[in-house]
Amino acid sequence: MIKKLKIVEKNIFQLQTNQEFEDICIQLFNIHYSGNRTYSNFCKLLGIDKKNIAQIYDIPFLPVEFFKSKKVYLDAFEVQEFFSSSATTGAISSKHYYHSLHLYEQSFFKSFENFYGDVSNYNFLCLLPSYLEREGSSLIYMANKFIEKSNIKLKKSAFFLNNFQELKNRLEQIIKNNEKFILLGVSFALLDFSEKYNLDLSSGIVMETGGMKGRRKELIREELHQLLMHSFNVNEIHSEYGMTELFSQAYSKGLGVYSCPPWMKILIRDSTDPKKYLNNNHSGCINSIDLANMYSCPFISTQDIGKKQGNNSFEVLGRMDQSDVRGCNLMVV
Repeated sequence: MIKKLKIVEKNIFQLQTNQEFEDICIQLFNIHYSGNRTYSNFCKLLGIDKKNIAQIYDIPFLPVEFFKSKKVYLDAFEVQEFFSSSATTGAISSKHYYHSLHLYEQSFFKSFENFYGDVSNYNFLCLLPSYLEREGSSLIYMANKFIEKSNIKLKKSAFFLNNFQELKNRLEQIIKNNEKFILLGVSFALLDFSEKYNLDLSSGIVMETGGMKGRRKELIREELHQLLMHSFNVNEIHSEYGMTELFSQAYSKGLGVYSCPPWMKILIRDSTDPKKYLNNNHSGCINSIDLANMYSCPFISTQDIGKKQGNNSFEVLGRMDQSDVRGCNLMVV
């Protein structure tokens, strides 16, 4: 198993074809069926015979809620680190156990660079107060690594809590110097900042990670983006789609349409029949395949509602009724 996983780890970031992707999916399914107690028990409760798994549409997807109550991890490997999700008062956080932080870093650097180019070319101004105020956030870990790599070259990247004046000054300095920048923020903080200062950020990128965290009224995505575009004088708002239970991120460069890196794929399941998958432009629940999740679980069934488009792209439309509110990029429809 260890040898097989090391080969997969080497190959996932070099995928060229859908067949290569599917072949690795089947390999990882067999490994997790045999070596991941939580996933194996789940499959057996469903009556799954691994000999009948021939394509990705046959693979069972583990409900994301299992990360709240079970250790979702390959039994043969030691845990190097874990990250936890945000949770409202009284709610249970998810825990994602990591065998390799190096693999996580490879995944998020390559995910970003697949869509935006070298991280070191951007100043990262990270307005993520709700995440900074707690421990165990995978988003903060990722953003901090972006800042570190950026500051080797540009020196102006930083986290900002409530120090809006300092953020404004830093943005104006970067714009004056004609440097690239990304203002990365949780939704409520970006709105708070936009209401305090009307800045022309048209020379850079504004990217939201979603989440009002109970601090402001929930908005549909289009309304949020219109408010931010008007305040910051930009033509589009970029977005990042990720969650504690995943290694990889999908990105949107506008209009709420996300694209996956080559080692990640989104399937849309029927909300009333989890074994039925929907074609493009039909709304249903999102199933995520993240090959970089090879040590925890690559196949996750979420409570996010989405619609798949062509070229491995998709929209996020909202949440299933009664599902937990969490801090990733989701708005109420």
